[in-house]
This record gives sequence, structure tokens and C-alpha cells, in this order.
Amino acid sequence: MTEALRIQNLAKQFAGVQAVAGISFSVNQGELFGFLGPNGAGKTTTINMLTGLARPDEGTIRIGGINCTENIRGAQHLIGVVPDESNLYPELTGFENLCFCAALYGLGKSERQNRAHQLLEVFSLTQSGNRKFAGYSKGMKRKLTIAAGIIHRPDILFLDEPTTGIDVASARQVRTLIADLHQSGTTIFLTTHYIEEAERLCRRVAIIVSGRIVAVDTVEALLQPIQEKQVLRISCMNPLGPMQKELVDSFPNLEFTFPEPNLARVESSQRVPAGVLVRFLEEHGAEVLEARRMRPSLEDVFVRITGLEAEVMRKEKEKKGAGQ
Repeated sequence: MTEALRIQNLAKQFAGVQAVAGISFSVNQGELFGFLGPNGAGKTTTINMLTGLARPDEGTIRIGGINCTENIRGAQHLIGVVPDESNLYPELTGFENLCFCAALYGLGKSERQNRAHQLLEVFSLTQSGNRKFAGYSKGMKRKLTIAAGIIHRPDILFLDEPTTGIDVASARQVRTLIADLHQSGTTIFLTTHYIEEAERLCRRVAIIVSGRIVAVDTVEALLQPIQEKQVLRISCMNPLGPMQKELVDSFPNLEFTFPEPNLARVESSQRVPAGVLVRFLEEHGAEVLEARRMRPSLEDVFVRITGLEAEVMRKEKEKKGAGQ
């Protein structure tokens, strides 16, 4: 299979801190590849190096067979970039922003106008095309930013946290657009803090922790070691803190985690006794809202590898998105 992207021993330091520590992986042509990791893991630094915004200290980057380490701008015509924060101009209309971006890639006036109209229609933004970008909702801004990233029909698209800070309906639309782009043959490099988003969209992912790649494989292969695990999620009205230790001590054969004050996650290689646990909690003062069996997911793999609850990471990122 043809490689769209290959990086080998890529490294970058900032003020003596190793942000990226000799990572290596490849992305195949036409693949939708997920890049996951907690905040500060090195995701943004990696994307900045891959897209020419930062120069690596060591290692090589090849995009479409072009050695971008020697010629950092050599593959710019092959790539599209959608940053986690919009880089479009608030004083321009949606149509004007798309035409401006197309002009930067050398498209002629007629071609860029036709392409802008086409993308406004594809992204359901035609009626908003003549409105200033500053007046767009967060979801509309995200969709137009993606449209700008593919205005020149790039071979590989870098999407950095594409659904951060937007409403559920807009996020669903954006995921559908990403899946459609993938189906059309575009190679996509996706970073996301939504682990379930990566599991839904990507066949293969890499997990980066503290600047190092700790796993690169298909989602199916990463899930294989925990497929036999039984998982129960118990949510309560009140915090479980006062009874956590007693719960753990009373059920030593079960593995407990507490991602939130009122939430318990229970794992076992055997069937988890939901009824017994619920009765125990209620007898100790908990108001149980729900006890739900869950299938093992990529989130479980992520938590095991990083030691970080995905829920915590998600809330940190959403807080950042809400402040923008």
C-alpha cells in the first residue's frame, strides 16, 4: 500500500523540554488515521512539524514521497490544514474567505469562485455565504474552516480537534463530512480528545504519551486484549467518595475506577454482579441512578496505556474550547 506520510525518529525540544522524543509511524494513502494523547503529550508539536509550522530537531518527514525535512515547504501543495482554532478572517464573508484561501494556492479567479460556491453547498453554508465570518456560530465556523482546508483538493488533510467546542448537532455534521471526505479518497490525519470519535471514524490509531508513541495499531487489534473484560458503569445522585474504600475492600476481585465523584466504573474477567453492587451502594447511602453494562472500548485501551481518565481529558479540552 502506498504511503502518504512517513515520519522517522522525529524529535523536538523547547527550552530543554523534550516535547517529541524520536517518534516513528506512517499513514497510508486514503487512510483516516487517528492521533490520540492527553494534553501536553506532543500532538500539536507533531502536527506543527508535519505541516511546516515548526522545524524538527531530528528525524525525517516524507509526505507524498517528498522529503520535507530538507525542504519544509516542498509538500505544501499536497496538504490541507484545519487547526483547532480558526485561522479565517472575521471581517470577510464565508465566500470571500474561501476565495482568499484558494488564491493562496494559486487557483484562478473563476476556478476559486466555482470551488467556493461548491463547498458552501456541500457544507450547507450557501445561505450564509455572504455573511461575515464573525457572525457565524461555532459549528458554522468549524465547517467553513474545514472547507477552507480542502479548497485546493489536498491529497492529505490534517484535522486538529475538529469538534472541540461545538454543539452536538454540529459535531455530528462535522463527523459525517469527515467520513465523506475519507470515502472520496482523501487521506486524513485526525487528532481528537473524543476517544469514541476516533473509534467510530478511524481504522488505525497512534497513541502518544509524554512525547513518545506507545501504541500504533488498528482499533480492532488494540481492543483484542480486553475483549473478554466485563464492564459496568454505575452513576449515582450523590458523591461516592465516603464509600469508595469500603466498596473496593468489599469486592477485592473487581477492579474499580472513579472517573467522577458520582461515577464508578467496574471491570472484571467474570460477569460483574450488578444487582449486588447496587444493593451494597444503596445500603451505604448512595442514590443509584443507573447501572449499565458496557462493551470494552478504545477509551479503555487509552486509560490503560496513559493512566488518564478520558473523561478528565475531555472536560479539560471542552473548558478550553468554551473559553475561545
